[in-house]
Amino acid sequence: MRKFLDSLFRNQSLIYKYFLYVVSVACIVFFFPRGGKFKYEFRKGKPWQYDNLYAPFDFSIKKSEAEISSEQEEARKNLASYYRYNDSIKSQVYSDFEKKFPEVYSDVMSSPGEMAQLKSVGTDILDSLYKVGILKKSSPKFVGKEVYLIHNNEAQRFPVNQLIRLQSVDNIIEGMLRANKLSTYSSSLQKLFFELVRPNIFLDESLTAQALEDEYAKISYTRGTIDEGKLIIAKGEVVEGENLNILNSLKEEYESELWTVNNYYFILFGYTVLVALVLIMLFLFLKRYRTEIFENDTKVTFIFFNILLMVFVTTMMVKYDESYVFVIPLCILPLILKTFFDARLGLFVHVLTVLILGFVVPNSFEYIFLQIVAGIVTILTVSELYKRANLFISVGQITLIYVVGYLAFHTIHEGDLNNIEWFTLGLFFLNGMITLFVQPLIYVYEKVFGLVSDVSLLELSDTNSKLLKELSNKAPGTFHHSLQVANLAEAAANEIRANAMLVRVGALYHDIGKMLNPTYFTENQITNVNPHDELSPRDSAKIIINHVIEGVELARKNNLPDRVIDFIRSHHGTTFVYYFFKKQQELNEEVDESDFRYPGPIPFSKETAILMMADSVEAASKSLKNPTFSMIDEFVDKIISGQMQGNQFLNANITFKEIEIIKKVFKQKLTNIYHLRVEYPE
Repeated sequence: MRKFLDSLFRNQSLIYKYFLYVVSVACIVFFFPRGGKFKYEFRKGKPWQYDNLYAPFDFSIKKSEAEISSEQEEARKNLASYYRYNDSIKSQVYSDFEKKFPEVYSDVMSSPGEMAQLKSVGTDILDSLYKVGILKKSSPKFVGKEVYLIHNNEAQRFPVNQLIRLQSVDNIIEGMLRANKLSTYSSSLQKLFFELVRPNIFLDESLTAQALEDEYAKISYTRGTIDEGKLIIAKGEVVEGENLNILNSLKEEYESELWTVNNYYFILFGYTVLVALVLIMLFLFLKRYRTEIFENDTKVTFIFFNILLMVFVTTMMVKYDESYVFVIPLCILPLILKTFFDARLGLFVHVLTVLILGFVVPNSFEYIFLQIVAGIVTILTVSELYKRANLFISVGQITLIYVVGYLAFHTIHEGDLNNIEWFTLGLFFLNGMITLFVQPLIYVYEKVFGLVSDVSLLELSDTNSKLLKELSNKAPGTFHHSLQVANLAEAAANEIRANAMLVRVGALYHDIGKMLNPTYFTENQITNVNPHDELSPRDSAKIIINHVIEGVELARKNNLPDRVIDFIRSHHGTTFVYYFFKKQQELNEEVDESDFRYPGPIPFSKETAILMMADSVEAASKSLKNPTFSMIDEFVDKIISGQMQGNQFLNANITFKEIEIIKKVFKQKLTNIYHLRVEYPE
């Protein structure tokens, strides 16, 4: 059991990667649509490029959305709405009329017979108004020719023109008074009825909506069938009209038909194998070409998280509305990966992600082509992302590539630029605007995953930052030395295309450990008093060596990123404190070399190797007296050759050619620093 636990502990990183791999494959397959993939690609107006296609099974021809919408509109127009009749309102109106009529006409000088006739006409008017019922002014406009009126739980069908709207009451009163030769009472009676008459018919929205749903349910979504074995389209025939409709019906039926209990596991297995192959390519790439990233679980998790995020967002958009698929800013993926890692990895991951998405998006060839080209443009154009103008320019170029690519495909399909879908072009511009939000996203990733971008490096390079300000106050000589090293290292990094910003920041902080004991380092000694004179060579060497360890502790205390701390740990590698080592040998021939050797590690990247060379060369240049070009040339070669002989660059991916370029840069820079003049012959 103990051996098993020991083995588990030793291989926990590898086990985690296996787990991450399995979970990623499972999640991506889960995001995929629950259906098979139609094996033919076709587009309207293009010739059928495959062999003659025969119906593989019986299927129905689906109606187009326009046809279904037209039939639904027709059903809505012919719908008989449901209204409810309120008896209590009618009774109340009659009661109010009997009560208020004598009050209104109590002072009118007319014969009793005429008043009786007027009252009788008023009652007739009410009977006419409430024979079927009155609608309020804001009632919905009728669409059909008839309505159902529910009275005493019985629904009767009435023509629409028999229903009276409240605004028509005045005309009915006027007509009946004129017919009975009582027009002189028109004004007073209308005023009375204005106060009395109330609508008593109200729309029953729930019954009407249910009736509309029932009508919609009667609509057939298919028209006709295609029998198995029937020729659907011949090779070379143009895909349009009825052929296009039949092919779309077959595609929809085919994809839903496959996803049955019998075929579920076969399709699931097929998707799993393809996705697993894509992701295993990523693991192999990381292990072979990006060993440092492969061994870092956080970085591997970060890469897989971004792949899963893009797959999830895109598949959700396809399920919601596939026409919006180009609004997903997929170029954010290579942008982010190039920012935190390198361009080659960013492009590789982008291409693999696009290949995965090819399973779920419509017109997969066009989608894959546009996204890969846009990803390549992203990698080639985006540099120094911390400069805001660069991001805007790059996003503009990416958007332009999308637009030009779309117009090119449209021209191929249609033969001209007519009937351009401006909505799709708008999606490309919206895509570009969303891509600009990569900056805050990078900041979030830095905090969540503990990574470092050029934006953070730019902030750290500010010499007014707290730690560098403290270094300049406590150890001004070391601070000046760090600035000089930063300039040398940055120039060399630019020449060999290394990360110049990272090298500069690493150089600025590489000696911060010296601020704890500044006077023990020669660059900070402003008097002739040397504290090392009172110490043994071994103790002096210990203080010198400890500035690396103390620098790492100080950096962690001030929350410096690990990528910057790497420069502090490795800038002396495993070299000797040679001066005190020789002094100790003079005192005692038997010397333990480990007491005078830096703990390492040795540089493991181009950037850390550049810093080691720049630090040694700059420090040694201070000892030159009356330097000449030949002296500088000789001592730069000597120092860097000594480091190479000490195997300090074995783990750094730096070539001999690049080292020669770095040496050349150092010689030029030091020549400029010391203002050397041409030596003329005497």
